[in-house]
Amino acid sequence: MDQLAWIAVDWGTTSLRIWGLSETQDIVFEQCSAQGMATLNDAQAFEEVLLQHIEEYLLPSQQVDVVCCGMVGAKQGWFDAGYQTLPCNPLAMQSAVTVPMTDTRCRVWILPGLCQTSPADVMRGEETQIAGVLAAHANFDGVVCLPGTHSKWASCKAGLVTEFATYMTGEMFALLSQQSVLRFSVASELWHDEVFVEAVKEAVAQPATISHLLFSVRSADLLGQGATTYGKARLSGLLIGLELAGAGPFWQHKTVHLIGNDALSQCYQLALSSLAIDYQVYDGETCVLRGLQAAYQQLKSDDNA
Repeated sequence: MDQLAWIAVDWGTTSLRIWGLSETQDIVFEQCSAQGMATLNDAQAFEEVLLQHIEEYLLPSQQVDVVCCGMVGAKQGWFDAGYQTLPCNPLAMQSAVTVPMTDTRCRVWILPGLCQTSPADVMRGEETQIAGVLAAHANFDGVVCLPGTHSKWASCKAGLVTEFATYMTGEMFALLSQQSVLRFSVASELWHDEVFVEAVKEAVAQPATISHLLFSVRSADLLGQGATTYGKARLSGLLIGLELAGAGPFWQHKTVHLIGNDALSQCYQLALSSLAIDYQVYDGETCVLRGLQAAYQQLKSDDNA
């Protein structure tokens, strides 16, 4: 087994993913856990959880760099890593913060999130995945989309994130499907791609009427027009279509670099295809690890300067 050189950590709200890597970037060990930020109360708890997962790989004579990204750097996380202001390199290690540790076998770094002041917006964790895309393309000039509870669209040029926007599409779907009158019409898990695509196109063409279009999910159900069967597909299509309408300045005349390979990403692929928008898909886990590797290489370069 290759000798451990450093540790990469993606620590989100609900999950924790850890990779131990050699100096040649081969994976020495890999672990995942449900001990996300939301399950921990204080800084000591974060250190204890980290050590639970990595202690067997640490040597008394070795200090290992641990590079972390995600909500671990939020105000309510392990240590507030703040934000970098755009335009910026998403992984500038001079903006990373070091975390006080009682165990001297680790030197822990947390990467900051990104922010822009006008219009006001923030991201934390997604910047590392964006960096993974940038690392895969020299002189990348394009747009990255990260579907999720709060979807992100980011414009990048010459290694910098120059602009981004957040869309609460996933959260809106959850609220409407679980707490609004529409919940009675989206109970079925049945799905129909044609219903989804039609809804995407309607929302893109008529974004100003979205409130009316959303209620049509309920009214069609009450009139027996089949919305009960495919209401979830229609609601999802309307909300993703609304997002695409708003994000038009990002994707028009460009290839969308779409991060994710889950069911949600597949919905975005279908929506983009229906609008004849070119896209390229990236695995989210691969992107975050590649981004953390880029951050570590920059850290070592700075140490040796």
